[in-house]
Parts: sequence; C-alpha cells; structure tokens
Amino acid sequence: MTDASRLICEVFKSPRRDEMYLYLDKARGMAAVPQSLLDQFGPPMSIMTLLLRPERPLARVDVIKVMAAIRAQGFYLQMPPPKDPEVLDLFSPRDE
Repeated sequence: MTDASRLICEVFKSPRRDEMYLYLDKARGMAAVPQSLLDQFGPPMSIMTLLLRPERPLARVDVIKVMAAIRAQGFYLQMPPPKDPEVLDLFSPRDE
C-alpha cells in the first residue's frame, strides 16, 4: 500500500450546526481552511482521527471524494443531510 492510497484525517464537528463536519489532513491541520469558513463553522471541536483508505467506506460520504478534496484544497466540508420533506410535514401546521 502506498502513502497516496491512505490519509490520516482528523474530523471536527461544528458547534453551530448539527451534522456539519470538517475533515482535515492531520499533518497539515487547519492552515488551508479559509477564515470565512471557520467564522461560519464556529470553533472546531475535534471528534476523531481516522485512517482513510479507498477500500474502507465512510457512513455518509464517499471516502475517495473526501481524500481527493483534502489533497486538492486541504479540507473536506460535510454538510448536514437535507431534511426529509415527509418528516417536516408531520410538524407543519395544518389548516382545520
């Protein structure tokens, strides 16, 4: 296995938005993350360190896309999943 086929990644969660995560190359840290993103993200809270490998999938994102983004721009931002309209409909007011 070559170094290009794996990446030690640190994952941070946003204190401001549920289910928003920032994936970084652990060795490079936050240096490549734009300040404007950090301002919106809030103070990053480290939640785990992972060894990313193409053959080991992640739960909600494509590991190959995550690795490519980290290598190209220094980070990968995982946005919260879209809200399910059927679930939201349960909580919306109804005309009676």
